[in-house]
Formats: sequence, structure tokens, C-alpha cells
Amino acid sequence: MWSVVVAGGSGQRFGTLKQFALLAERPVVEWAVAACRDSSSGVVLVLPPGAVGPVDFGADAVVEGGATRTGSVCRGVAAVPETAEVIVVHDAARPLASEDLFRAVIDAVTTGGAGGAVPGVPVSDTIKVVDGSQRVTATLDRAALVAVQTPQAFDAALLRRAHAHGTEATDDAALVEALGATVRVVPGDPRNLKITTPADLELAEHLLRG
Repeated sequence: MWSVVVAGGSGQRFGTLKQFALLAERPVVEWAVAACRDSSSGVVLVLPPGAVGPVDFGADAVVEGGATRTGSVCRGVAAVPETAEVIVVHDAARPLASEDLFRAVIDAVTTGGAGGAVPGVPVSDTIKVVDGSQRVTATLDRAALVAVQTPQAFDAALLRRAHAHGTEATDDAALVEALGATVRVVPGDPRNLKITTPADLELAEHLLRG
């Protein structure tokens, strides 16, 4: 089982490359790699174009990302040994993912028979669909909705096949779903926050110290 940590973002909303921001005196990306370590035979780290250097942040391999998230994951997956049977894709922007969360998605693939597995947390807000003029066109039943996190685990051969199509998606589960494979949801963790703004980084620091 190998993990791919995706840290190829440009940090537009954060204001700088958030994956290199310090969280409790360690780069965010280093926390994410460490989160994968106990559940992985190896970790591939995907960094922004031009950012690959002598520092590996604890990963076994470091590769340069592509122009999109999907392209970056594809390059990371290509660096995973062909012998890997399961590949976990994890966003560097989620440095607080627990070992239990990794184990849950991996188990859903290895023993649960799923092609992929993702953590999901219940949606507490009402979700409305709007058109280009911000007119509401539908209100969704939130009982049937979950907000999806990473890590996401996949049968390795299936994930490679999903990426071979060259289509784009906001997460890898969508690519696997497009093949008709089963993707299961396991309980996510509210503490597994995604760092998008400096305020999120402050909250992550608080959670670590708390």
C-alpha cells in the first residue's frame, strides 16, 4: 500500500504556498506525509512545478505536479511501484488526518470489496443549487449529502485506469465513479480540516496544541 500526497497547489486563496507554511514549527506538507507513514509502505509527494529540491519532507519519492490537481495526482500515481495493490491519495492541505481514518478507507477497499473509499461528514447547512444569475433552481436533501475529505483509498489498478482517460475531476473518487466502480463512504473526522485560509492554519495549530 502506497500513498500519494498532493501538494501541488498555488495557494491563491491562502496568499502563499500553504503547503510550506509552518504548523507547530513544521511545514504543513511534512505533517501530511507523516500522517500517511504508519499506513503506507511508501509515500510519493507531489510538489508544485519548480518547487522540487533537495528537501523530501519525509517522502520516499518527490515528483513535480501538473497544471491541475488531476494532473498532479496522475504524476504521483505514475511514481508508485506497480506492485502496490492499494493507493491512497491525500491532500497536503489536510495535515491532521488520523491513522484511524487511513485504516478505515484502506479496509473498505482491501476487505470491504469497494473499488474506492472516501471519508465523509454530514452536511449541516442547507444546500441550494443556483444558476449563473444566482437564482435558486433546487434545494437538495442534506440527509443524502456528505462533505468528502481525504485520504481516499483505491484499488491501484482501478485508479491507474481512471487516470488513463485524461479527464478532470475535483477528486479521484469522481474519476473512479465514472468507470462504474463502487466507491464507499466511511465516517469522516471533523478535526480533519482542510487548510484554505490563514484562519484555518490558526485553527489547526489550536487543535494540535489542544
